[in-house]
Amino acid sequence: MRYSKMCAAVFLAAAVATAAVTPASAQGQAAAVRKLTIDEAVKLALAQNLGIQIERLNPQIEDVAVAQARSYWVPTLTSTLQNNSQNTPSSSFLSGGQAKISDARFSTQFGVNQVLPTGANYSVAWNSARSTSTNAFTNFDPLLSSNVAFSFSQPLLRGRTIDSYRQQLQTTRKDREAADVSLRATIATTTRNVKLAYWDLAFARENLSAQQQSLDLAKRALADNEKRVQIGTMAPIDIVEAQAEVARNEETVIVAEAAIKQAEDRLRALILDPASPDFWTTSLEPGEQMPFTAISVDVEGAIKKAIDSRTDVKLAKNSIEKSDINLKYFRSQVLPEINANVSYQSNAVGGSQLTPVSFTGTTGPRSVVAQRGYGSVLGDVFSSQYPTWTVGVSVSYPLGGNTQETNLARARLQYSQAGQQLRNLEMQIGTQVRDAARQVTTNAKRVERARVARDLSEQKLSAEEKKFAAGIQISFFVFQAQRDLAQARTNEIKAIADYNKSVVDFEAIQDTSLTGNAPITSAAQGAR
Repeated sequence: MRYSKMCAAVFLAAAVATAAVTPASAQGQAAAVRKLTIDEAVKLALAQNLGIQIERLNPQIEDVAVAQARSYWVPTLTSTLQNNSQNTPSSSFLSGGQAKISDARFSTQFGVNQVLPTGANYSVAWNSARSTSTNAFTNFDPLLSSNVAFSFSQPLLRGRTIDSYRQQLQTTRKDREAADVSLRATIATTTRNVKLAYWDLAFARENLSAQQQSLDLAKRALADNEKRVQIGTMAPIDIVEAQAEVARNEETVIVAEAAIKQAEDRLRALILDPASPDFWTTSLEPGEQMPFTAISVDVEGAIKKAIDSRTDVKLAKNSIEKSDINLKYFRSQVLPEINANVSYQSNAVGGSQLTPVSFTGTTGPRSVVAQRGYGSVLGDVFSSQYPTWTVGVSVSYPLGGNTQETNLARARLQYSQAGQQLRNLEMQIGTQVRDAARQVTTNAKRVERARVARDLSEQKLSAEEKKFAAGIQISFFVFQAQRDLAQARTNEIKAIADYNKSVVDFEAIQDTSLTGNAPITSAAQGAR
């Protein structure tokens, strides 16, 4: 009976173990491992990063804004068809009828009007009409009329070089340029973040390897102490210290494994498409070891490059250019409004011309004395038989202070402020680049010293182990030497990771701000 129960317990334990292990094993088989070089990670980010995809839409949005601003100068075609009928009661013998006057009119109008990029505007219209009337005093029945009208107006001072619509177009073009710069800044920032996350993951994996080495040393020390206890050269109580050291290293390994998962998630969010089904299950692994190759740092050249090409400098200069547009506009607005106006109109009539009205008191039907068709009317119109010209100048100027003068004063102050902000930004860039270069140099020295410290810690551990084996040293000093070596290995790996990250920052800070794009200056805000 006891044997049967033992067998049942063994089989139950095996079943439980199988149930617990199989899903993890299956999950391990299902999880894909993707090895990446740092360049491959950057390429994936450029293709799949959501932040970059969002930012790529901004230039397209600004293209629409530019097209919308340009649409103000698109010609407008107008067309009107109208039929009118009117009956008027006769109120005197001069009304032209005994009881009522009936008038009918069918008219058409076709025209084009447009505002030109010079600030001028014009309109051209062709009007035609056919009218009938029972009025006894009319000379044509039906009456055919047509005319061509043209008008043109050109600002001579205010609005000649720039107006609100040209200001809007030039401002939207600057916004379009700023959208390209912002996209470049997003790409540079994302590239930097990907590289930093890549080296964080590489550090986490190599740190786990270092912690596992420390755990292996602790386990080996524990096994050696257990053998010494078995042969009687060490008291059983001395094993407790070795067991505690193993437990402490196991905890460190667990924390290091969790750090790898966190680093993977940060890199995953930057380079992979969240819509992919294996987004969370793919395990990322660096395909290259963390290199350490000391580079020469040209601080002055880096500062010059940063001031010439950094995205926040480009945005600041773009803001100044926008405020310059506003300044030109407000300068134009304080000028007198003087416009040159020209208009021309050619008229012609035709139809069935009736006999003149008799004022002798006799009445009777009126006969047609001449017939002029619509073709004759058009001939008179386009040959300018009856032209009307109007040429003039209109002047308008407010008396006393006005809003335009205050706007100009504010625009001048904002333009000056934007220039000061640009100079302040250039000074900050010099400080930032120098600090980034200093970090590269400092971390390079850290790597060299950390390697020396790790080598000395290995020698110290070897010496302590030999002393312990000879019986002239207690195990405490061996464990202390193991801890020192583990810390030295971690310090070396961390120094190499920090060095590579500082190189990334030094390269990135020459292209963009590491704290985000330059804010919109007050001058740019005044343009909106």
